[in-house]
Amino acid sequence: MSTAQTATGTKSGEAWRNWAGNVTARPVREVTPASVEELSAAVRKAAEDGLKVKAVGTGHSFTAAAATDGVLIRPQLLTGIRDIDRANGTVTVEAGTPLKRLNLALAREGLSLTNMGDIMEQTVSGATSTGTHGTGRDSASIAAQIKGLELVTASGELLTCSEKENPEVFAAARIGLGALGVITALTFAVEPLFLLTAREEPMSFDRVTADFDELYAENEHFEFYWFPHTGNCNTKRNNRSAGPEAPVSRFSGFVDDEVLSNGLFQVVNTLGRAVPATIPAIAKISSKALSARTYTDIPYKVFTSPRRVRFVEMEYAVPRAALVETLRELKAMVDRSNLRISFPVEVRTAPADDITLSTASGRDSAYIAVHMYKGTPYQRYFTAAEQIFTAHEGRPHWGKVHTRDAEYFAAAYPRFGEFTRLRDRLDPDRLFGNAYLRRILGD
Repeated sequence: MSTAQTATGTKSGEAWRNWAGNVTARPVREVTPASVEELSAAVRKAAEDGLKVKAVGTGHSFTAAAATDGVLIRPQLLTGIRDIDRANGTVTVEAGTPLKRLNLALAREGLSLTNMGDIMEQTVSGATSTGTHGTGRDSASIAAQIKGLELVTASGELLTCSEKENPEVFAAARIGLGALGVITALTFAVEPLFLLTAREEPMSFDRVTADFDELYAENEHFEFYWFPHTGNCNTKRNNRSAGPEAPVSRFSGFVDDEVLSNGLFQVVNTLGRAVPATIPAIAKISSKALSARTYTDIPYKVFTSPRRVRFVEMEYAVPRAALVETLRELKAMVDRSNLRISFPVEVRTAPADDITLSTASGRDSAYIAVHMYKGTPYQRYFTAAEQIFTAHEGRPHWGKVHTRDAEYFAAAYPRFGEFTRLRDRLDPDRLFGNAYLRRILGD
């Protein structure tokens, strides 16, 4: 029987599942703190009871980063904007705030993040802690836009971190994997609201790979999707615009984003799962379903789009210079196999940053993401793809499926030891540990 404790919203005996449904956990109790003080008290109480602690957002990670059999912290009451500092170009926001709510609130204030990912369902702390990113020639991940943060450590202490205050914690905790403590607030750099013109058009795989360096250099934000079993890609170029605003019409947006990208895509994936032999033919049709379009709108309406079809995903960051070779190897592997893949492969970029365990730490990076429809066996495809990615010094996204361990990361990240030493200092008893962190960080 589940129990409830009104003061902190504590309950026990219920299973937690992530968005994709591939990770399940059964915590001893859940806590929904309404203040930083309640959160600190919950952390101290867990330590007294000998229980592990993990904070969970909306469950959009495909790994077990937030899974625990101890105390699960739900931050949905720790939401909203604390402060907007227009003089310094920053906004401070509570850790449980969904990106969607942040983007809407900033737009109302005439402000925006510089860059963002392609969905906005995650909480700000969940998205940044796992390294969520969009695509950008000059602008990096959401975490790279953090100017300050607050963190409750294993002792229940609240640390305030920035480049000037606790700088070694700040360098690591922007993408902290939940290993250093529970984030309570984040301060982001923001700028006056601007317009982006998006140009979406089909392009052949051969052309997009041959011209990739040029397409990357000429656009502030370039990404593309390759449809396995075809030589077809869809490309998207986003660049700042002086206007005027020319958004996608309501009808066109409904057809492209809801009917084709979600409704019809759900149907064809369901068919492909039931009858895999139909997938190559479906892929050829799907790759030509979306027509070219150009529109101009505020950033979050250009960068993000609804994603209602559920899937499982693996994504690796490779050195940007290695992208084309890596992608061609991936295509050759798919072409010679009997795999049947109904989801497109997504390709994005990011400039080097200075975050300790960022997938773009210290090097210009390109991201290759492979997906499989929920309920479809993905292991053989992901294993073959991962062999290609790791041969090119790939670094897996911390919140997406991978099989790498601490030994691999110690070689892949020059500052890996810096992170683990900080963890030893902040959480020597591994209050915030779980099986996933044990695998990726060691003990």
